[in-house]
Amino acid sequence: MPSKSIDNAFTARSLTGAATDPTHAGALSFMRRKYTKSLKGADAVVWGIPFDAAVSNRPGARFGPQAIRRASAIMDNDPQYPFERDLFEEMAVIDYGDCLLDYGNHQKTPATIEREAAKILKSGAFLVTLGGDHYVTWPLLKAHAAKHGKLALIQFDAHQDTWFDDGKRIDHGSFVIRAVRDEVIDPAHSIQIGIRTHAPEDCGIRMLHGHQVDEMAATAIANEIRMRVGDMPCYITFDIDCLDPAYAPGTGTPVAGGPSSAKMLSVLRQLGDLDIRGADIVEVAPAYDHADITAIAGAAVAQHYLGLLAEKRARR
Repeated sequence: MPSKSIDNAFTARSLTGAATDPTHAGALSFMRRKYTKSLKGADAVVWGIPFDAAVSNRPGARFGPQAIRRASAIMDNDPQYPFERDLFEEMAVIDYGDCLLDYGNHQKTPATIEREAAKILKSGAFLVTLGGDHYVTWPLLKAHAAKHGKLALIQFDAHQDTWFDDGKRIDHGSFVIRAVRDEVIDPAHSIQIGIRTHAPEDCGIRMLHGHQVDEMAATAIANEIRMRVGDMPCYITFDIDCLDPAYAPGTGTPVAGGPSSAKMLSVLRQLGDLDIRGADIVEVAPAYDHADITAIAGAAVAQHYLGLLAEKRARR
Protein backbone atom coordinates (compact mmCIF):
# COMPACT_ATOMS: atom_id res chain seq x y z
CA MET A 1 0.00 0.00 0.00
CA PRO A 2 2.63 2.55 -1.03
CA SER A 3 0.11 5.34 -1.69
CA LYS A 4 -1.68 4.98 1.61
CA SER A 5 -0.97 6.70 4.92
CA ILE A 6 -2.26 6.53 8.48
CA ASP A 7 -3.14 9.01 11.22
CA ASN A 8 -4.40 11.55 8.70
CA ALA A 9 -5.66 13.62 11.63
CA PHE A 10 -2.00 14.50 12.27
CA THR A 11 -0.16 13.70 9.04
CA ALA A 12 -2.46 15.39 6.50
CA ARG A 13 -0.62 17.89 4.34
CA SER A 14 -3.82 19.54 3.16
CA LEU A 15 -7.21 20.40 4.66
CA THR A 16 -8.93 18.88 1.62
CA GLY A 17 -8.97 15.38 0.17
CA ALA A 18 -9.96 11.97 1.44
CA ALA A 19 -8.00 10.11 4.11
CA THR A 20 -6.63 6.61 3.54
CA ASP A 21 -6.53 5.31 7.12
CA PRO A 22 -7.80 1.76 7.60
CA THR A 23 -11.27 1.94 9.11
CA HIS A 24 -10.11 -0.06 12.14
CA ALA A 25 -7.02 2.03 12.89
CA GLY A 26 -5.59 5.52 12.96
CA ALA A 27 -6.23 8.70 14.95
CA LEU A 28 -9.94 9.27 15.44
CA SER A 29 -10.71 12.84 14.46
CA PHE A 30 -14.13 13.46 12.91
CA MET A 31 -14.05 11.72 9.53
CA ARG A 32 -10.23 11.76 9.76
CA ARG A 33 -10.07 15.52 9.31
CA LYS A 34 -6.85 17.24 10.37
CA TYR A 35 -6.68 18.13 14.05
CA THR A 36 -5.64 21.76 14.31
CA LYS A 37 -6.33 24.94 16.25
CA SER A 38 -5.48 27.00 13.20
CA LEU A 39 -8.60 28.28 11.46
CA LYS A 40 -6.72 29.53 8.42
CA GLY A 41 -8.26 28.26 5.21
CA ALA A 42 -11.03 26.26 6.90
CA ASP A 43 -14.43 26.24 5.22
CA ALA A 44 -15.99 24.24 8.05
CA VAL A 45 -14.96 23.39 11.59
CA VAL A 46 -16.02 20.37 13.64
CA TRP A 47 -15.80 21.09 17.35
CA GLY A 48 -16.63 19.07 20.47
CA ILE A 49 -18.18 20.33 23.71
CA PRO A 50 -17.83 17.55 26.32
CA PHE A 51 -20.34 18.93 28.84
CA ASP A 52 -23.21 17.14 30.57
CA ALA A 53 -23.65 18.90 33.93
CA ALA A 54 -27.04 20.28 32.87
CA VAL A 55 -28.88 16.97 32.45
CA SER A 56 -32.10 16.21 34.30
CA ASN A 57 -31.85 12.44 33.92
CA ARG A 58 -28.87 10.25 32.98
CA PRO A 59 -25.42 11.84 32.58
CA GLY A 60 -22.82 10.72 30.06
CA ALA A 61 -23.13 13.08 27.08
CA ARG A 62 -19.71 14.53 27.94
CA PHE A 63 -18.39 11.44 26.15
CA GLY A 64 -20.51 12.17 23.08
CA PRO A 65 -17.82 13.92 21.00
CA GLN A 66 -15.43 10.99 21.48
CA ALA A 67 -18.09 8.46 20.49
CA ILE A 68 -19.22 10.41 17.43
CA ARG A 69 -15.65 10.79 16.21
CA ARG A 70 -15.04 7.07 16.66
CA ALA A 71 -18.22 6.17 14.77
CA SER A 72 -17.35 8.54 11.93
CA ALA A 73 -14.23 6.56 10.97
CA ILE A 74 -16.20 4.33 8.61
CA MET A 75 -17.37 7.35 6.60
CA ASP A 76 -14.04 8.86 5.64
CA ASN A 77 -12.80 7.09 2.49
CA ASP A 78 -15.50 6.40 -0.09
CA PRO A 79 -17.78 9.03 -1.68
CA GLN A 80 -20.17 9.87 1.13
CA TYR A 81 -23.72 8.57 0.86
CA PRO A 82 -26.18 10.02 -0.06
CA PHE A 83 -24.22 12.93 -1.54
CA GLU A 84 -22.35 10.87 -4.16
CA ARG A 85 -19.18 12.88 -3.74
CA ASP A 86 -16.03 13.18 -1.71
CA LEU A 87 -17.17 15.97 0.60
CA PHE A 88 -13.59 17.04 1.15
CA GLU A 89 -12.37 17.18 -2.44
CA GLU A 90 -12.83 20.95 -2.55
CA MET A 91 -14.15 21.79 0.93
CA ALA A 92 -11.54 22.33 3.66
CA VAL A 93 -12.76 20.89 6.96
CA ILE A 94 -10.82 20.67 10.21
CA ASP A 95 -11.42 19.02 13.55
CA TYR A 96 -10.84 21.79 16.08
CA GLY A 97 -10.78 19.36 18.99
CA ASP A 98 -12.79 20.08 22.14
CA CYS A 99 -13.78 23.03 24.27
CA LEU A 100 -11.81 23.17 27.53
CA LEU A 101 -14.23 23.60 30.44
CA ASP A 102 -13.70 23.87 34.19
CA TYR A 103 -15.71 20.97 35.63
CA GLY A 104 -15.64 22.64 39.05
CA ASN A 105 -17.08 25.99 37.95
CA HIS A 106 -20.06 25.50 35.69
CA GLN A 107 -21.11 29.14 35.86
CA LYS A 108 -18.17 29.88 33.57
CA THR A 109 -19.29 27.29 31.03
CA PRO A 110 -21.71 29.34 28.88
CA ALA A 111 -19.32 32.25 28.44
CA THR A 112 -16.44 29.90 27.61
CA ILE A 113 -18.47 28.14 24.92
CA GLU A 114 -19.82 31.37 23.47
CA ARG A 115 -16.39 33.00 23.37
CA GLU A 116 -14.72 30.05 21.63
CA ALA A 117 -17.62 29.65 19.18
CA ALA A 118 -17.44 33.36 18.33
CA LYS A 119 -13.73 32.99 17.58
CA ILE A 120 -14.44 30.15 15.16
CA LEU A 121 -17.29 32.01 13.48
CA LYS A 122 -15.19 35.14 13.10
CA SER A 123 -12.94 33.16 10.76
CA GLY A 124 -15.88 32.75 8.38
CA ALA A 125 -16.02 28.97 8.77
CA PHE A 126 -19.23 27.02 9.17
CA LEU A 127 -19.38 25.45 12.64
CA VAL A 128 -20.61 21.90 13.30
CA THR A 129 -20.67 21.18 17.03
CA LEU A 130 -20.65 17.77 18.72
CA GLY A 131 -22.25 17.78 22.18
CA GLY A 132 -22.53 17.42 25.04
CA ASP A 133 -26.00 17.88 26.51
CA HIS A 134 -28.53 20.24 24.99
CA TYR A 135 -27.63 23.18 27.20
CA VAL A 136 -24.61 23.80 24.97
CA THR A 137 -26.96 24.97 22.21
CA TRP A 138 -27.78 28.10 24.22
CA PRO A 139 -24.31 29.72 24.07
CA LEU A 140 -23.92 28.42 20.52
CA LEU A 141 -27.11 30.20 19.49
CA LYS A 142 -25.90 33.41 21.11
CA ALA A 143 -22.61 33.27 19.23
CA HIS A 144 -24.32 32.57 15.90
CA ALA A 145 -26.96 35.28 16.44
CA ALA A 146 -24.25 37.81 17.29
CA LYS A 147 -22.79 37.19 13.83
CA HIS A 148 -25.89 36.53 11.74
CA GLY A 149 -28.75 38.24 13.58
CA LYS A 150 -31.92 36.64 14.89
CA LEU A 151 -32.22 33.02 13.77
CA ALA A 152 -34.93 30.54 12.89
CA LEU A 153 -34.45 27.39 14.97
CA ILE A 154 -34.92 23.92 13.49
CA GLN A 155 -34.98 21.54 16.45
CA PHE A 156 -35.11 17.76 16.11
CA ASP A 157 -36.04 16.58 19.60
CA ALA A 158 -38.38 14.54 21.78
CA HIS A 159 -38.59 17.50 24.17
CA GLN A 160 -39.62 21.13 23.75
CA ASP A 161 -36.94 22.42 26.16
CA THR A 162 -39.18 25.29 27.24
CA TRP A 163 -39.23 24.60 30.97
CA PHE A 164 -38.85 27.24 33.69
CA ASP A 165 -35.81 29.44 33.32
CA ASP A 166 -34.64 32.30 35.52
CA GLY A 167 -31.88 33.40 33.19
CA LYS A 168 -29.19 31.80 35.34
CA ARG A 169 -29.98 28.09 35.27
CA ILE A 170 -27.57 25.59 33.73
CA ASP A 171 -30.34 23.36 32.39
CA HIS A 172 -30.66 21.38 29.16
CA GLY A 173 -34.45 21.68 29.32
CA SER A 174 -34.87 25.45 29.15
CA PHE A 175 -32.57 26.82 26.45
CA VAL A 176 -35.43 27.34 23.97
CA ILE A 177 -37.57 29.51 26.23
CA ARG A 178 -34.48 31.57 27.05
CA ALA A 179 -33.61 31.98 23.36
CA VAL A 180 -37.16 33.17 22.62
CA ARG A 181 -37.27 35.54 25.59
CA ASP A 182 -33.88 37.05 24.71
CA GLU A 183 -34.87 37.35 21.04
CA VAL A 184 -32.04 35.16 19.84
CA ILE A 185 -34.48 33.05 17.79
CA ASP A 186 -37.71 34.00 16.02
CA PRO A 187 -40.47 31.64 17.18
CA ALA A 188 -42.66 32.57 14.22
CA HIS A 189 -40.10 30.95 11.91
CA SER A 190 -38.95 28.13 14.20
CA ILE A 191 -40.05 24.51 14.28
CA GLN A 192 -39.59 21.44 16.49
CA ILE A 193 -39.74 17.95 14.98
CA GLY A 194 -40.48 14.72 16.87
CA ILE A 195 -41.86 16.14 20.13
CA ARG A 196 -43.16 13.38 22.41
CA THR A 197 -43.49 15.14 25.77
CA HIS A 198 -45.48 18.06 27.16
CA ALA A 199 -44.04 21.29 28.53
CA PRO A 200 -45.82 24.34 29.98
CA GLU A 201 -44.94 26.66 27.08
CA ASP A 202 -44.85 26.33 23.31
CA CYS A 203 -43.43 29.87 22.86
CA GLY A 204 -45.26 30.15 19.55
CA ILE A 205 -42.99 27.59 17.91
CA ARG A 206 -44.49 25.19 15.38
CA MET A 207 -44.41 21.60 16.61
CA LEU A 208 -44.56 18.32 14.73
CA HIS A 209 -45.33 15.73 17.39
CA GLY A 210 -44.05 12.19 17.31
CA HIS A 211 -47.34 10.72 16.10
CA GLN A 212 -47.55 13.31 13.32
CA VAL A 213 -44.01 12.60 12.19
CA ASP A 214 -44.84 8.89 12.17
CA GLU A 215 -47.70 9.49 9.73
CA MET A 216 -45.80 11.92 7.47
CA ALA A 217 -43.36 11.17 4.67
CA ALA A 218 -39.88 12.66 4.97
CA THR A 219 -40.59 14.99 2.06
CA ALA A 220 -43.72 16.32 3.79
CA ILE A 221 -41.74 16.99 6.98
CA ALA A 222 -39.03 18.79 5.02
CA ASN A 223 -41.68 20.90 3.28
CA GLU A 224 -43.16 21.89 6.65
CA ILE A 225 -39.72 22.98 7.79
CA ARG A 226 -39.13 25.00 4.63
CA MET A 227 -42.48 26.76 4.87
CA ARG A 228 -41.88 27.66 8.51
CA VAL A 229 -38.31 28.87 8.14
CA GLY A 230 -38.67 30.64 4.83
CA ASP A 231 -35.61 32.64 3.82
CA MET A 232 -34.45 33.42 7.36
CA PRO A 233 -30.95 32.44 8.45
CA CYS A 234 -31.40 29.29 10.50
CA TYR A 235 -29.65 27.05 13.00
CA ILE A 236 -30.23 23.29 13.20
CA THR A 237 -29.98 21.50 16.52
CA PHE A 238 -30.43 17.74 16.54
CA ASP A 239 -31.01 16.11 19.93
CA ILE A 240 -30.37 12.42 19.29
CA ASP A 241 -33.37 11.54 21.49
CA CYS A 242 -35.53 12.78 18.61
CA LEU A 243 -34.99 9.26 17.34
CA ASP A 244 -36.83 6.32 18.84
CA PRO A 245 -34.73 4.46 21.46
CA ALA A 246 -34.57 1.54 19.02
CA TYR A 247 -32.32 3.75 16.86
CA ALA A 248 -30.71 5.80 19.64
CA PRO A 249 -30.60 3.98 22.99
CA GLY A 250 -27.46 5.84 24.05
CA THR A 251 -28.96 9.05 25.34
CA GLY A 252 -29.88 10.57 28.68
CA THR A 253 -33.65 10.96 28.31
CA PRO A 254 -34.95 8.42 25.78
CA VAL A 255 -38.63 8.60 24.81
CA ALA A 256 -40.48 5.80 22.99
CA GLY A 257 -42.53 6.46 19.88
CA GLY A 258 -39.98 8.34 17.82
CA PRO A 259 -38.90 8.20 14.17
CA SER A 260 -36.14 6.14 12.61
CA SER A 261 -32.68 7.43 11.81
CA ALA A 262 -33.38 6.73 8.12
CA LYS A 263 -36.41 9.00 8.10
CA MET A 264 -34.79 11.92 9.90
CA LEU A 265 -31.64 11.70 7.79
CA SER A 266 -33.87 11.82 4.73
CA VAL A 267 -35.46 15.00 6.11
CA LEU A 268 -32.04 16.58 6.67
CA ARG A 269 -31.00 15.60 3.16
CA GLN A 270 -33.78 17.78 1.76
CA LEU A 271 -32.93 21.00 3.62
CA GLY A 272 -30.03 22.12 1.44
CA ASP A 273 -31.92 25.10 0.01
CA LEU A 274 -32.29 26.71 3.45
CA ASP A 275 -29.94 29.42 4.71
CA ILE A 276 -28.25 27.23 7.35
CA ARG A 277 -25.70 29.19 9.40
CA GLY A 278 -24.69 26.55 11.97
CA ALA A 279 -25.63 23.16 13.37
CA ASP A 280 -25.08 20.75 16.23
CA ILE A 281 -25.72 17.17 17.30
CA VAL A 282 -26.22 16.69 21.05
CA GLU A 283 -27.14 14.24 23.84
CA VAL A 284 -25.20 11.21 22.56
CA ALA A 285 -24.34 9.31 25.76
CA PRO A 286 -22.29 6.23 24.80
CA ALA A 287 -22.45 4.54 28.21
CA TYR A 288 -26.05 3.55 27.37
CA ASP A 289 -25.35 2.70 23.74
CA HIS A 290 -25.25 -0.74 22.10
CA ALA A 291 -22.84 -1.54 19.26
CA ASP A 292 -22.38 2.22 18.66
CA ILE A 293 -25.95 2.49 17.28
CA THR A 294 -26.46 5.97 18.68
CA ALA A 295 -22.96 7.21 17.92
CA ILE A 296 -23.29 6.05 14.31
CA ALA A 297 -26.57 7.94 13.98
CA GLY A 298 -24.99 11.02 15.52
CA ALA A 299 -22.01 10.84 13.17
CA ALA A 300 -24.38 10.50 10.21
CA VAL A 301 -26.25 13.64 11.28
CA ALA A 302 -22.98 15.61 11.43
CA GLN A 303 -21.90 14.16 8.09
CA HIS A 304 -25.19 15.32 6.56
CA TYR A 305 -24.52 18.87 7.75
CA LEU A 306 -21.19 18.81 5.94
CA GLY A 307 -22.78 17.21 2.88
CA LEU A 308 -25.36 19.98 2.56
CA LEU A 309 -22.59 22.56 2.89
CA ALA A 310 -20.47 20.86 0.23
CA GLU A 311 -23.41 20.83 -2.18
CA LYS A 312 -24.17 24.48 -1.52
CA ARG A 313 -20.57 25.42 -2.20
CA ALA A 314 -20.61 23.40 -5.44
CA ARG A 315 -23.67 25.35 -6.64
CA ARG A 316 -21.95 28.71 -6.32
